Amino acid sequence: MKRAQGNPRLKLGNILFKIAKASLAVPFAPGSLEFSGHDPDLMAQFCVSEGWTGDLASGLIKLGQWSTMLHGLSTSECGLLSLMNCYDAPDRTRILDLFEQAAAASSSFCYSTTALGSSGHRQPIFCVGESISTEGNHAGSMVGVFLFPRFKMEPGSQLANRQ
Repeated sequence: MKRAQGNPRLKLGNILFKIAKASLAVPFAPGSLEFSGHDPDLMAQFCVSEGWTGDLASGLIKLGQWSTMLHGLSTSECGLLSLMNCYDAPDRTRILDLFEQAAAASSSFCYSTTALGSSGHRQPIFCVGESISTEGNHAGSMVGVFLFPRFKMEPGSQLANRQ
């Protein structure tokens, strides 16, 4: 820990909020990211993963069963603010900004946060997605995946102190 305090490149608590411009000429295609070490059973051992979609015209996000439950929602269709309601308060503004940027221009993005469950336990959440902004005749959409590590944090605990 002392090494991390003295070196700004090693500080703990940096939160992942990233966005990158995507080229519509080079979209991710099924199988394009394959590598020989792909092992879905290994991933399932460590986390639950589930896809989601977003419609920029209606503002609706469609979640799967696990994502709905782990976000504390009663229905699988929701708006962005409802989705983020269980997220750590300091992260909400940055995630909202990330989604606004992704809606404005075709992008790839990712974020991580924790969600507060009804039991008081915190569930880490990782999200990776891409957007196709409203361009020409396309109404705009998003698609992504949530990753939920198979552990919860005790009430009041954090992954690392925020700097």
